[in-house]
Amino acid sequence: MFRAPPLTLAAAGAALLAPTLLPGGPAGPQHDAPVARSESSVSAADLLDRVRDCTRISDGLYRTDHGTAPTVPVCGARDVVHWTADLDIDCDGRPGPRCNAATDPTFSAATAFAQSDGRPLNSATLPHIVVPTPSAVWDYREHGVRGGSVAAVIHEDRVQYAVVGDVGPAHIIGEASYATAEALGIDPHPLTGGTAADVTYIVFKDSRVTPIEDADAAVTLGEELARRFVDAD
Repeated sequence: MFRAPPLTLAAAGAALLAPTLLPGGPAGPQHDAPVARSESSVSAADLLDRVRDCTRISDGLYRTDHGTAPTVPVCGARDVVHWTADLDIDCDGRPGPRCNAATDPTFSAATAFAQSDGRPLNSATLPHIVVPTPSAVWDYREHGVRGGSVAAVIHEDRVQYAVVGDVGPAHIIGEASYATAEALGIDPHPLTGGTAADVTYIVFKDSRVTPIEDADAAVTLGEELARRFVDAD
């Protein structure tokens, strides 16, 4: 049985995954284009095989969109939580050419979790996923999930590692950032983008990337955890 140790990149071994910040300096370089990486040493098929069965941990089902029937359970085991839903585009956070009030009428300049300098996350450049607001259906905080937890997002034959970066409506599930969608080959536009096709979200319990905005660290840690997960007896 796969057992992921509590992983916080601020602990021992952080030097491999977290960048060095100069005192008083900026929280890493800013990018105009997404920094998402979609390559992985663990295949989508291998990960999907490990989560093909669902032990439901939510007390009810989620809707994928407003007005749809609730059909999606949150599933899990000791080491991961997972669900399969659609993918709607989260463009909230720091405004830029791709994500702003003009491109997204429901745009919010805030994200539930902030980057290391206190500013909101940049959905256009940071691969992240959205979890539902805690409710009677499911409370992510009670299952080893928090801001910065590492997730593997799977669409068709692609795997993109991301962090938990935002919180959405209490009864809807299936949302990820512009950068996540783009890396998975999904139209990332906040109005026309997203997909109704199956997207699987696997969140590794008790994992964390620090600083949360380090996309490369999320890939490094995600690949390590995914390898342990698929290789476990």
